[in-house]
Amino acid sequence: MIYLDHNATTPLNPQVLEAMLPYLKDKYGNASSIHAKGREAREGIDKARGIIALTLGIASEDLIFTSGGTESDNFAIKGIALANRDKGNHIITSKVEHPAVLNTCQFLEKMGFEVTYVDVDKYGLVSPEDVKKAIKKNTILVTIMQANNEVGTIQPITEIAQITKGRGVYFHTDAVQSFGKVAFRIEDLGVDLLSISAHKICGPKGVGALYMRKGVKIYPHQHGGHHERNLRAGTENVAGIVGFGRAVELMRENFTQKNERIIKLRDKLHHGFADKLDDLHLNGHPTLRLGNTLNLSFEFVEGESLIINFDLKGICAATGSACTSGSLEPSHVLTAMGVVGRIAQGAVRFSLGEVNTEEDINYCLEVIPPIVKRLREMSPLKKGNNS
Repeated sequence: MIYLDHNATTPLNPQVLEAMLPYLKDKYGNASSIHAKGREAREGIDKARGIIALTLGIASEDLIFTSGGTESDNFAIKGIALANRDKGNHIITSKVEHPAVLNTCQFLEKMGFEVTYVDVDKYGLVSPEDVKKAIKKNTILVTIMQANNEVGTIQPITEIAQITKGRGVYFHTDAVQSFGKVAFRIEDLGVDLLSISAHKICGPKGVGALYMRKGVKIYPHQHGGHHERNLRAGTENVAGIVGFGRAVELMRENFTQKNERIIKLRDKLHHGFADKLDDLHLNGHPTLRLGNTLNLSFEFVEGESLIINFDLKGICAATGSACTSGSLEPSHVLTAMGVVGRIAQGAVRFSLGEVNTEEDINYCLEVIPPIVKRLREMSPLKKGNNS
């Protein structure tokens, strides 16, 4: 099995599992308890928080643990909206955001908030100037992802942050796809809030975090006990948090070398397809893109048909976001980029990870072009084929 769907999720690193096991067995205490079992659970959480905070270049107390990227996005957007309604009700986002952001903004629209969805160019890039023009007196939040999960395009977050700071508007970025693939520190980005998730970096599912700058006015996400600075009530997922911390530790080891190796594999896959197939289109920015992500449209073929046929050959890829899998509609990301329907329908996302090898790429280049050619021969979309 060749797994090329790392933007959907990643395999759990065995060393992460090893770090988690004691907290699933012997160190089972509630981290809020003051006895020995509680204290050892709290130590595990504190250590993980410190590791992640150090990586982001922030103070430990500025990091709130959540159940994942979707909760972190919801927490940031709803929390800012509800806590700052006295200042305004206008939110700015982009048309290529993850559903965790788009659907949250649409929910807030039903509650009386106004949302501006800024356009992107043909590469999926948001223009800082468009964000600047969209800001109004009643704007309270801008939320733009750092890197797109479907095409990998990396947004000009630092430039946008300079604009929002100058206008006194909160800025949140969804960094779920970029964390672990792009080296950054919070102070360099200049954002007020940032979402990350463990399962995108070979950590466990069901755990994420939200960075929140000191002084940010936000409404609690859950009510109950005094957990996570009184902002996110509920007994912590101790084993998951410990696993998150260990995954971040491992992510930092040989970070540059690992990413350079993955970029070489990605480019070999792209160039190999280009040598063997016509009517191939790259979706996303050619250079301002995540090093592991390759979104290609195989014209005259349905993406779903390709994925099924790849699977029969032991290759796992995707047509877009795992959170929109099963939808018959073209990708909202590609549509926003102006990709025409027949090309958008043939889009496939290959997202590589540490487990991938050159042998994996060679196998894909051997078996995928014949699949594409066979499906094109059957396709009524192909010129000259009326059947």
